[in-house]
Amino acid sequence: MSGPLLPAAHCHALRLRFRGLTARPGQWVEDVPVPAADPLAERRRAVELARPADRPREVLLRYADGLCDLIVVAPRGHRGRTALHRQAVGVSAPSREPAPPTEPFPLAPPPAWGLGGDGPGTAHTVPLEHAGDEASWIVALAVTLRRYDPDTTPVIGTDRCSLTVELAASLGESKPVTTSGAVLAGLLFDDSAPSAGGETETEYVPCLEPVFPLTVSVHRDSGGLRLRCVHLGSHVSTEIAAQFVRHLAHVHRQVLHRPETPVGDVELLDALETARVVALGHSPGPPAGGPVSVPEAFARIASATPDRVAVTDSGVGLTYRELDERSDRLAHGLRARGVAAGDRVGVCLERSAELVLTLLAVLKAGATYVPVDPAYPADRIAHTAQDAGLGLMVTRLPGVAGCTSVTPDELPYAPAESTLPTTDPDAPAYVIYTSGSTGRPKGVEVPHRNVIALIDATRDEYGFGAADVWTWFHSSAFDFSVWEIWGCLLTGGRLVVVPYFVSREPDRFRDLLVAERVTVLSQTPSAFAQLLDVDHTRIGVRLVVFGGEPLDARMLLPWLDRHPESVCRPVNMFGITETTVHVTQQTLTRKLALAATRSVGRPLPGWHLYVTDPAGRLLPPGIAGEICVGGAGVARGYLGRRDLTAQRFTADPVTGATMYRSGDLGRLRPDGRLEHLGRIDNQVKVRGFRIELDEIRSVLLEDPDVRAAAVVVRQDDPTDTATTRIDAYVVLADGHGDPGTVRRRAADILPEHMLPATVTGLDSLPLTTNGKLDRTKLPAPTARHRPTRDLAPTDPVDDDLTDTLTRIWTEVLGVPVGPDDDFFELGGNSLYAVRIAAALRARGLPSVRLRELYRNPTVRGTVASLGTASPSS
Repeated sequence: MSGPLLPAAHCHALRLRFRGLTARPGQWVEDVPVPAADPLAERRRAVELARPADRPREVLLRYADGLCDLIVVAPRGHRGRTALHRQAVGVSAPSREPAPPTEPFPLAPPPAWGLGGDGPGTAHTVPLEHAGDEASWIVALAVTLRRYDPDTTPVIGTDRCSLTVELAASLGESKPVTTSGAVLAGLLFDDSAPSAGGETETEYVPCLEPVFPLTVSVHRDSGGLRLRCVHLGSHVSTEIAAQFVRHLAHVHRQVLHRPETPVGDVELLDALETARVVALGHSPGPPAGGPVSVPEAFARIASATPDRVAVTDSGVGLTYRELDERSDRLAHGLRARGVAAGDRVGVCLERSAELVLTLLAVLKAGATYVPVDPAYPADRIAHTAQDAGLGLMVTRLPGVAGCTSVTPDELPYAPAESTLPTTDPDAPAYVIYTSGSTGRPKGVEVPHRNVIALIDATRDEYGFGAADVWTWFHSSAFDFSVWEIWGCLLTGGRLVVVPYFVSREPDRFRDLLVAERVTVLSQTPSAFAQLLDVDHTRIGVRLVVFGGEPLDARMLLPWLDRHPESVCRPVNMFGITETTVHVTQQTLTRKLALAATRSVGRPLPGWHLYVTDPAGRLLPPGIAGEICVGGAGVARGYLGRRDLTAQRFTADPVTGATMYRSGDLGRLRPDGRLEHLGRIDNQVKVRGFRIELDEIRSVLLEDPDVRAAAVVVRQDDPTDTATTRIDAYVVLADGHGDPGTVRRRAADILPEHMLPATVTGLDSLPLTTNGKLDRTKLPAPTARHRPTRDLAPTDPVDDDLTDTLTRIWTEVLGVPVGPDDDFFELGGNSLYAVRIAAALRARGLPSVRLRELYRNPTVRGTVASLGTASPSS
């Protein structure tokens, strides 16, 4: 045994309020020269209640207004609550109550939903109407814990043993059973009434230092029946503990009054909690302005600042007047070629001022633009044209099957009557195609009003105006371009076109940012990581907006060294094509970057979000679930995909309008900020272990030599789980460092089943035309081999065994093996180890146990370890 279960610091304490009480022998008496309600008196009481005790003690505090506080403190196990009351009123009590077990409970680490921080936790109390019994509270506690963490079996500690509740069909059928394991939450149950003693007020403190990380107690005091929760701040934050005890009380009411309820249908949130969670996910209010079309909003800017340069392309500028007039002529040309309001027009042009003119012209013609990147394979371009029902494609490509192709040069037309149609704000402005889980791209229809709402929601917050210079870095087929193009032109800024090859060469891109005096830069984290590899001191941007993929905030530290927060504001924006580019905004500071924050902030004005469980029920802060988005940015749906639209665009549980189920994993924080935790489908299983690839990537990025990282799962043989492995790719700072060293550092943090089989160094991560990681272009992984040393003369028998084992390893692992190559660095795992052992036995040789393979992971080491083992061993 390793000592008592509960150390002396874990105490029962009782505070009883009297008037004019006299001291008894053995009491510490102190006259406090202020009234009982004075802050000094409150602080004095708190000190005594929080003071640990290794033996029972009494303190009598007498105040200037005649009131007294008698504080009785004793270690748990020495005096129970009833005994404390008896001691307080002078009734003799047994010197010692039954002692608890001496074997300590193993305590669980901080839970993912705890959102804990350093420091002591705060006690939380909820009044109760019915006590129930201990078993009912164990069931309620287990059900609540399972709703907070469905993947973990709850182990609940008591002052006698640890318990769990086996899954049952209904609450009434759920029963506590003894179990073992790490304990996160504990229950201390005592519903006995306090003894009479003339006191007018009783405060019962069940444990000054929580017995368990999350300690729940049911007790009575002079105020009635109470449910109380105390907790370790390192495990559970104050806000999460406060909501947990409210949810527990609500679940317990269902246990008592609705025992027939299926466990899966138990409600975690009552009406008040539901309203609170809904409010947390809502933005302060709708954006300023009102719904108009993009051409109408552009016309206002063009008439206000006609001579200001709107677009700069390779040093050539186009003013707002020129952009307006030329796009008018192109729009008339489109109308002359049969384009009518509501039609969809394909636009497949290189990033250029010409492309901006064409997009604006399509919208002025009352049509919807469908951007297609000319770098796409011909089959994908043809599929987009067919799926979108395009009759016309504006392009310089030789031709697109299935539709008429026209170049921008062939479009300008100036009719005698120059009236263009008025566009309804609810009409679709563009259709952007996104990748689908089945590999078939799907088109997202986004109306004009959504684009206007996005600009209105951000204009004042970021001070966008005529003095700003924006970059257009991303493909028009990527919705980040919607933010770059229209965010600039609808706020009167100047848009700088970044040619494709400049966007792929960080030094040239840096030079362009400096030469054009860019103030607003929008980047995917993968693209920004490349910019960090060059000297960026002279870049003078005031705002950097990140989007498109998850951001590891630590990558910003080198940037913040040269561009402090007072000069440049970095903002992380979470968003989705189906919700019009951006949903939330989080300004990043050095403090947040050092903390590796995963917060993407609060919703934009007009947007709102929920986090839901697989059944679509709202989840409170701290619990991870699917991010669902509602409000001003929700798109019309998927073009021609009613089934998929109905699946992903569902009814908002509060407003009844349409919301979008994102497929992204996230959780709300108690302050309403959203933490983005990756894609739900980025959670994989490797040899039975559930693995989040973003977690592995995060560990790799902690290495000071790693600038960027990507992690993928491969399975060489779909029918053989042993061939499943994790491969990592890293970009090393300044091109220096050893990927093998990176892997060895990661091995110090990650468990074996999460450790990448290979770590391959790259000059840069391959990017798609949208600036995201292109997994299809990651090269074959590089296995790390130990250099083969010269072999000293050995016994011929050892030579034969070495040759045999080398052939077996090569056959099983599928890669060339040398005598000093590491089994695990070659992609070995426990399944391969079993096969090697079987192959040895089949040849009448001694098999190798896995633990020996860990100790001697090379052929040479294995041969030495086999030593004189018999063939039958």
